[in-house]
Amino acid sequence: MKVNGNAIKVGNVIEHKNGLWVVTRTNHVKPGKGGAFAQIELRNIKYGTKLNERFRSSETVERVILEEIPHIFLYKENDNLIFMNNETYEQINVNVDMIGDQSAFLQDGMEVFINIHNDEPVSIIMPESCVEEIIEADAVIKGQTVSSSFKPAVLKNGVKVMVPGHIEVGTKILVRPVDCTYIEKAKI
Repeated sequence: MKVNGNAIKVGNVIEHKNGLWVVTRTNHVKPGKGGAFAQIELRNIKYGTKLNERFRSSETVERVILEEIPHIFLYKENDNLIFMNNETYEQINVNVDMIGDQSAFLQDGMEVFINIHNDEPVSIIMPESCVEEIIEADAVIKGQTVSSSFKPAVLKNGVKVMVPGHIEVGTKILVRPVDCTYIEKAKI
């Protein structure tokens, strides 16, 4: 299936340079001069090598259609993540490198989608957001809450994230696992 260069998303698998590549990071750039493009970080499924490519919106790329199967995260064992198929209850082991930094956001019982190609897992699609608790945050500086400034904070899973000044230790927030960004205060 052909897709435009600007329609490529994290988790997509594309056919590029005679191989299958998983999109691990995207950045859409609109320079002052010239046309817009997408800066895409790719990881080769077979060899694990990484590649940075630019795709213009006018370019088309071959997106590989994969079987997307819902799985539940069970636990982590060394460098392996153990998931269970929701329908067949079969367990599958996936190397932590397949998901990268997003593995810090995996929680017991979390539902994810695993993309399968030729009976092999090739990528994991995390939920759009997940709830995390702040365990460390700088104190609010008087007057800083009025402006839209952000301060560093540490989540319970050890990931550092920038949060608004009003967020305090113990607050639960929604975080986007793809890029470790704050979305909003959790409504719990």
